[in-house]
Amino acid sequence: MTNLKSIDGGKTVKNNTVTSVLRTLDVEADGLAALRASVLEDLGPALADAVQLIKKADGRVIVAGIGKSGHVGQKVAATFASTGTPAFFVHPTEAAHGDLGMITKEDVILALSWSGETAELKGIITYARRFAVPLISITSNRESALGTQSDVVLELPKADEACPHGLAPTTSTTMQLALGDCLAVALLEAKGFTAHDFKAFHPGGSLGASLKYVTDVMHDGDALPLVHADEAMSKALVVMTSKSFGCAGIVDDAGKLIGVVTDGDLRRHMGDNLLVAKTRDIMTVNPKTAPSTMLASAALELLNASRITALFVVKEDKPVGIVHVHDLLRSGVV
Repeated sequence: MTNLKSIDGGKTVKNNTVTSVLRTLDVEADGLAALRASVLEDLGPALADAVQLIKKADGRVIVAGIGKSGHVGQKVAATFASTGTPAFFVHPTEAAHGDLGMITKEDVILALSWSGETAELKGIITYARRFAVPLISITSNRESALGTQSDVVLELPKADEACPHGLAPTTSTTMQLALGDCLAVALLEAKGFTAHDFKAFHPGGSLGASLKYVTDVMHDGDALPLVHADEAMSKALVVMTSKSFGCAGIVDDAGKLIGVVTDGDLRRHMGDNLLVAKTRDIMTVNPKTAPSTMLASAALELLNASRITALFVVKEDKPVGIVHVHDLLRSGVV
């Protein structure tokens, strides 16, 4: 016999959970909305100052924080490092026992503390002031010990924690994390950090595969199926058969790609005169090509959209490679 009480109890638990989750999301969203509004006021200029201070530094960003702010700080340091801004996390307690030696005058310190009164940060603050190491703080209290000693204060707006008791850091850490992301992305853009640069720090996994360029997977040199525009189609057929790409690139006297001959072109021009015809008379002009700077994922999308299986890679209108759909799939691009 079905236990209706058990079923009803399960629904109640589910409904209570959904209500709690939605309340948490709403409270944290309100915190982010307050953060956005603050950026449009005093926080915006301070963020610009922080970005310039970090950008002109010859050293690294030293991120420090304790407790939940420390966990956020570790993520912020990792995001900096992976987006072209050298950074690492220094634990304030370890700093007081020798790790201050990791910090140089060329570095910039980014300290996170919601209250700004974290006792464990005292050693780092004192060190920064003693050796004139630039100090940026992320805190909710500009007048705190941390805020008053900082060169740039990124003051977070007051916001309710999602924790119903107002005790567990939730909304506050969400805002800290978001502000760290804002700094990292602003620095990425200020430095002109490209997808090619990003690839150097993410060579593994599906992300590394998606950041491959066509030049990483293309065939080049003698593998290229190229025929001069004035050659007979009999020569083009030999090249197409030996190179096995199902096409031949047609080039002019300057070596520029002016067309392609594909299996489809052969079928459309099938007849007694096909073998003696000039390739320029059979080729398809203005073929789809890929610049050498194109991501492999973008090339795969172009192949699919164009319903073709191979793509010439060009640089200054000259073919430097050819990439086949099978090459892209084998490389892990999806």
